Amino acid sequence: MPESLPLFPLQTVLLPGARLPLHIFEPRYRQLTVDLVTGVVPGKRFGVVALRPSLDLEVTSVDQVRAYGCSALLRAAKRLPDGRFDVVTMGERRFRLLAIDSTSAPYLVGAIEWVPDADPPSIGDEAIRILSHGARSAHRRYCHAAWQGGDWSEPPEDTDAAGLAHLLASDCLLTIDDRQRLLEEIRPLHRLRMVRKILNREAGILTSLRAVPAPPAEFQTEFSLN
Repeated sequence: MPESLPLFPLQTVLLPGARLPLHIFEPRYRQLTVDLVTGVVPGKRFGVVALRPSLDLEVTSVDQVRAYGCSALLRAAKRLPDGRFDVVTMGERRFRLLAIDSTSAPYLVGAIEWVPDADPPSIGDEAIRILSHGARSAHRRYCHAAWQGGDWSEPPEDTDAAGLAHLLASDCLLTIDDRQRLLEEIRPLHRLRMVRKILNREAGILTSLRAVPAPPAEFQTEFSLN
């Protein structure tokens, strides 16, 4: 059966295990933050979905956002004197968005179904280790090309194969399409191959252009059409 989840459309893709700070200033999402903090929304969870390019000023249908999103767990919230919030959230589980309700609450509410990973094929621990090593090497190459030494870190060595690709991609400046592909891929080992390919490509571009992206900001700016 579909479940209900408050929605926060953004111009970004949240990945499982990734940290997402937000500055909340719009009234409807201030109310969502209050409801999360006070327990009106159970579990302190909401859904992040990426916006599709559109001239519409309001999101009212699933056609205006990506079909797959990620639940976000509220980890910390600081209320500012003028009623805005600085919050820190963490990506959790992937879901498919079935419908959007834009009238029953001050903020959007989605009907969703959770999308688990497929069971990985039985290829042996050594093959998984090789795939993981290749993905980590691509991440290292990207970060050496993109960041200063203190601006990045590697996922813990005990990170499992299912979660590794998302964590490797989380601190890299990838396109929305690349991040969405990684989110939607339900085959963990294929996802490792995919992130290795994407990060090697991006590292090559950065190296050839001799240009680096700006360091990640401490707080990302909220941008929503709602």
